[in-house]
Amino acid sequence: MSTDFQQARVTLGARLLELRAEAGLTGRQLAERLGWTQSKVSKLETGKQTATVEDLRAWAQAVGEPGSGDELVARLRGFETRYRTWRRQLASGHRPRQELGGSELARSQTVRCFEPAIVPGLMQTADYARHVLTHNAEFRESVPDTEDAVRARLKRQEALYERERRFHFLIWEAALHVVLCPPEVLIPQLDRIGGLIGLDNVSVGILPLRAPMRRSPAHGFMIYDERLVTVETFNTEMWLDDTADIQLYDKAWSWLSDSAVFGRQARRLISLAQAALEAP
Repeated sequence: MSTDFQQARVTLGARLLELRAEAGLTGRQLAERLGWTQSKVSKLETGKQTATVEDLRAWAQAVGEPGSGDELVARLRGFETRYRTWRRQLASGHRPRQELGGSELARSQTVRCFEPAIVPGLMQTADYARHVLTHNAEFRESVPDTEDAVRARLKRQEALYERERRFHFLIWEAALHVVLCPPEVLIPQLDRIGGLIGLDNVSVGILPLRAPMRRSPAHGFMIYDERLVTVETFNTEMWLDDTADIQLYDKAWSWLSDSAVFGRQARRLISLAQAALEAP
């Protein structure tokens, strides 16, 4: 878990402890008032469990400070805005998240995307996206709305053909070889990447496996203009709008871009990946 996210939970927990102490209640007494286990009270106060909005409002009522409920919820919203669990984001399936991504694209003039192990969503064919989204739903045990999610993902791609927008993609060569789908799906997907190289407003760079690097390709990220960075982990998606965070990802982009090849050299790496799939 992110250190910043954990620190935010600890800070919120300290405030909960302060309110309980001011009310003159022990942890056991507060748990009895709320109908909770004492361990839940302890975990919330020590930052080992993330409170819900309902938890916080109930806490404020139980300690006789109902007015503090809004303050507590604001604290929670603050770090939930930055760190959004997939469990909550995908509660209704993948389609809403795809539509949210489309909204961010509509607000952006320049989008930069780096992916180390998968074809970027904005470049995916319908068949490739179908496999990816099916695997994601199975892994995260979310609502399997694959077909709706695929349609929403393809809808986002319309932005690629809006000439006033600029898209810059960096893909680690390994992503061209990760077999998340059958070869008969991956081969046309690689064709799709090659086709996008020809668009005037789209830049595609491939980071060769043997290229010298100053920074390892640790995880994927997207930079929307200079206002937002999104980062996916197994359990959380981070939405970072702090200036220092954006500058750090700007630097990561620059370092990774230095190791990438473009144009004819990028097409060659794509062709080699296709040939490996076609080989008997």
